[in-house]
Amino acid sequence: MEEINVGTIRISDDVVATIAGLAATDTPGIAAMSGGISEGLARRLSGKQVNKGVTVEVGETEAAIDLRVIVNYGVKIHEVCRDLQYNVRDAVQNMTGLTVVEVNVKVEGVAFPEETQESKNRVK
Repeated sequence: MEEINVGTIRISDDVVATIAGLAATDTPGIAAMSGGISEGLARRLSGKQVNKGVTVEVGETEAAIDLRVIVNYGVKIHEVCRDLQYNVRDAVQNMTGLTVVEVNVKVEGVAFPEETQESKNRVK
């Protein structure tokens, strides 16, 4: 069957960031995504919803993803981060068809069990 080019497909950075963020928070051992000061400032200045803890660069066929995360206390950080990289890469590639060239992870904190419970109570 002959492939016919009928136009281009461009996937928004925000879409890729949302997919990556959801895959990250579904990874066991990841307590939360880390926002940071610059992200809060960007949200206030632009009025746009910024995906917390996720930065992406999307080209025509490739994507690079940077994640800032908080891990649960007691986990093997290197193993959790490796699983995180695989989960995010697989989710983005499967849903978008883009080739993920890198998933960089920066661990910015550790969540202790009482912090996790307190944050859940605040959300309710």
